[in-house]
Amino acid sequence: QVQLVESGGGLVQAGGSLRLSCTASGGTFSDYGMGWFRQAPGEEREFVAALSWSGDSTHLADSVRGRFTASRANAKNTMYLQMNNLQPGDTALYYCAATYDIISTDRDRYNYWGQGTQVTVSS
Repeated sequence: QVQLVESGGGLVQAGGSLRLSCTASGGTFSDYGMGWFRQAPGEEREFVAALSWSGDSTHLADSVRGRFTASRANAKNTMYLQMNNLQPGDTALYYCAATYDIISTDRDRYNYWGQGTQVTVSS
């Protein structure tokens, strides 16, 4: 069973950047497809980005494409989310998650979740 810990969240002004990290332990990181999701207050948890086992394939939500980049370093058991040109609408609790699928955008396919890291974007 894999454990996931997110870091890198914070408060940033609109137009700024943040880099989130997700570090895994307790499993073989490269066995899992990985994803980023976010949840704003009163909203459902939504898909942000997904990466395949190797990181060769990625999917991004339309709302973040062109601003966010997802990557992973299997040798470091770590996944990243580089977020540029952040907007107030990006404010949310950001979660990383692991799936046994090669890659998935469906949150119901994810088996393991971190506790989340808060991203707040001020206008």
